[in-house]
Amino acid sequence: MTDVAAAVDSYLAMRRGVGFALVDAGSLLPDFVGYLHHNGAEHVSTELAVAWAIQPVNAGPIWWRQRLGIVRGFAEYLRTIDPDTEVPPRDLLPARQQRVAPYLYSAADIAALMAAARALNPPLRAATYETFIGLLSVTGLRLGEALALNRDDLDKKRLLLIVRHAKRGGRNIPLHETTFRALQHYFEGVDRCFPQPVSPSVFVSIRGTRMNKDSIHATFPALIDRAGLTGRGQRPRPRIHDLRHTFAVRQLVDWHQQHADVDARIPLLSAVLGHSDPASTYWYLEAAPELFAIVGRRLEDFLGELP
Repeated sequence: MTDVAAAVDSYLAMRRGVGFALVDAGSLLPDFVGYLHHNGAEHVSTELAVAWAIQPVNAGPIWWRQRLGIVRGFAEYLRTIDPDTEVPPRDLLPARQQRVAPYLYSAADIAALMAAARALNPPLRAATYETFIGLLSVTGLRLGEALALNRDDLDKKRLLLIVRHAKRGGRNIPLHETTFRALQHYFEGVDRCFPQPVSPSVFVSIRGTRMNKDSIHATFPALIDRAGLTGRGQRPRPRIHDLRHTFAVRQLVDWHQQHADVDARIPLLSAVLGHSDPASTYWYLEAAPELFAIVGRRLEDFLGELP
C-alpha cells in the first residue's frame, strides 16, 4: 500500500526543487490526504477528488476547478508509483475565469496623467513619476519589471531595454531614441541630487534608493484623481497595470490601421510583452471596441472588392 502522505511530501519537494512555489498545493494536498483517510480510501479516486474539490460550498466554480487541478497534478505523479491511482479527467468541473476589461488610456489621458505627476513635490519625485508613467506607456512593462530596472539595463548603442527580472525569463524591448533622451534627462536630474549614487536603479525615491511598489500604489490613485480620470464598466478607477494593456491594444490598432498582417506580428508583440504563449496576447483582441470597429471596416472593404 502506498503511503499517500509521504508521496505528497516527495511530490512537493520534487516540484519545489525545480522552482515551483506550490503555496496552495502545500496546504491543500495534506488536507486532501486527510479527506481520503476520513473516507477509508487507500488510493486516489476521481469520485473522492471531485467530492473534496467542491467541499467549500460557498466557493465558486473557479476555485473548485483549481482545487481539482492541484489533485490532478499530484495524481499524475502518484500513478507512477501506485497504478491504482485515478487521475481526474481535465473536463471535470469546467469553469472559466471572467477577465474584467481593462481601462484603455487615450493619448490625452496619458498626457493628463504625466502632467499630474509633474505637479508632485519635491521635483525629483515629480520627475520620477512622470518618467515612470511615460516608460510604461511606451513599453508595456509590468510594474515589477520597471521597478527592477538598473541603468546598465539600457543599451544605448542598440536602442534596447534589457528586462532581466521578468515573469518568464528575460527579454529585450526596442526603444525609440526619444525615450532614451527622456530617460537621460531624468538621470541628469537624479545625478544632480545624488552625485554619489545610492542605488543603480533606473527609478529612485527622494532618498535615492530604489522605488518600491508601496510608493507607487500609494501615489498613483491620487494622480488618477488629479488627472480627472474615472473608471469604466467594472473598473472603479484606472490602474497602473492598464498602461500595459493600453500599449498592447494601441499596437494592435496601429497594425490594423496599416493593413498589416496582424497574425504574423502577434509573436513579436508577445515577445515584447513577455508572454510565453501568444494566446495570452490574443486576449487583447477582445479588450478594445476600437479593434472591432477597425476589423469591421476592413471586412467591409474586403467584401466590397469581391466580384
